Amino acid sequence: MSHSFSNILVHAVWGTKNHQPFILPEAEDHIHQMIKEEMGVSGCPVLIINGIPDHIHILFFLNPNRSVAEVIKHVKGITSHSINQQDLVPYKFAWQTGYAVFSVSKSVQQKTYDYIRNQKSHHLKKSFEQEYEEFLKLYDSDNPRF
Repeated sequence: MSHSFSNILVHAVWGTKNHQPFILPEAEDHIHQMIKEEMGVSGCPVLIINGIPDHIHILFFLNPNRSVAEVIKHVKGITSHSINQQDLVPYKFAWQTGYAVFSVSKSVQQKTYDYIRNQKSHHLKKSFEQEYEEFLKLYDSDNPRF
């Protein structure tokens, strides 16, 4: 085969530092757009970004020439710097150190997309901590909290 093909779909989740409600409604669209643009710079097209004031979910295609850690570190660094430089929030903005990523098969792509799209209504009933615990159970993981 002379050409390479990849279809690496990833659901990433990360929060604000100390899970503080730093993503204000009036800045949310701008922050999501910055993330989408930086993911594009990394060659990782975004299908959807959504979240609530203390964390975000992103569904994207991973560039096979980049590692997940490299992409997320780049995006988090650039966006936190830009948020602070542009004074998008009235305090020093920072992302948490960790993140969670989950592989997504084609068979659940739409379900994952819908889940991310509905984050705001989802979190009216469930906290971030409850959501995260459910992900760990679903993926049969006993990893520490990110």
